[in-house]
Amino acid sequence: MCKSPDDRGFIPRPHCGIVAAMWGVPARAKRFLLITTGVVACALTGGSAVAQTEDGFQSYLQTLRAKTAAAGVSQRTIDSVFPTLTMSDRVIELDRGQPGGNPNAPIPMFAPYKAKHVDAARIRRGQAAYQENRGKLARIEEETGVPESIMVSIWGHETNYGGYTGNFDLPNSLATLAYEGRRRSLFEKEFIDALKIMDKGVSRSTLQGSWAGATGGPQFLPSVYLRLATDGDGDGHADIWHSDADVLASIGNYFVNAGWRKGEPWGFAVSVPSSVDADAIAGKTVAPRCQKVYARHSEWKTMAEWRALGLVPLTRSWPADNDMLATLLEPDGPGRTAYLLTGNYRVILDYNCSNFYALSVGLLADAVSQ
Repeated sequence: MCKSPDDRGFIPRPHCGIVAAMWGVPARAKRFLLITTGVVACALTGGSAVAQTEDGFQSYLQTLRAKTAAAGVSQRTIDSVFPTLTMSDRVIELDRGQPGGNPNAPIPMFAPYKAKHVDAARIRRGQAAYQENRGKLARIEEETGVPESIMVSIWGHETNYGGYTGNFDLPNSLATLAYEGRRRSLFEKEFIDALKIMDKGVSRSTLQGSWAGATGGPQFLPSVYLRLATDGDGDGHADIWHSDADVLASIGNYFVNAGWRKGEPWGFAVSVPSSVDADAIAGKTVAPRCQKVYARHSEWKTMAEWRALGLVPLTRSWPADNDMLATLLEPDGPGRTAYLLTGNYRVILDYNCSNFYALSVGLLADAVSQ
């Protein structure tokens, strides 16, 4: 379920889904990139470091209950949920145990991560899921412009094609995280939105997911579900827990909302001649967040400019659009496989701000569609 180790630039998300990653795109590309208003997982706020107790939790629930009622959640849902809530020591343990990453540690190699996440078994399962859902996927791609294979690849990375979506009770986990206080405003909102989902008719037993609130096949936070979950099978409900069509349509809708540009590849592998001066093409803009992820990208150049520098595609021909913009990433350093990455790659980063994750999503998508 969305456990991608960082590449020393990604602040690990506890809730798999949705960080905006569209900074620093040139004017030409900005026309196609919409910054989402989803949860920014890497913008962590300070919080309490005091000991957490059940008595303290139950006292805090009085405040949370008032906020929940003020947000418009029905009294019936409030009365059914609040008496059942108890502080989860396991959730607190998992939250506090997240690796922060040593900023001075060497950047790991991408190749071992790729071997694990774009392996033969995952490709086979992805191809099977791809073929099984072709009818649904073709319709969603026609409506959204998001490639079928990209939707399948996200599904595979997040939940192993629906094989595991998490077994934590969302209201209880989110209430615990809100009480813990490190990101109280974030998790109070997600808790309230989880109850709003219940008001829409989704059962408490269905609201299972990761310890930090990601749920369903796309691993959406409750707030993202309310914004972007989509009915893909026409039954009038956006059921991202039981309907594959709804899962895939919701992923497609997320990508549209994040600015996916129809017909543009996410990127492709290239070889870079030794004559290319890395310092001369280095990116000049400092990212407002996820800085180390973007610091590894070069400046933006057109395909014609990259071609003139002597780069050679390894897996496909040059795009027909010579003016298409891309950045260069050499995840394993000079002399090894590099990638030219378009604005659509940054839409994948919007799902998880990690170069390793985004590269593996793109590569798995390519493999699944073959």
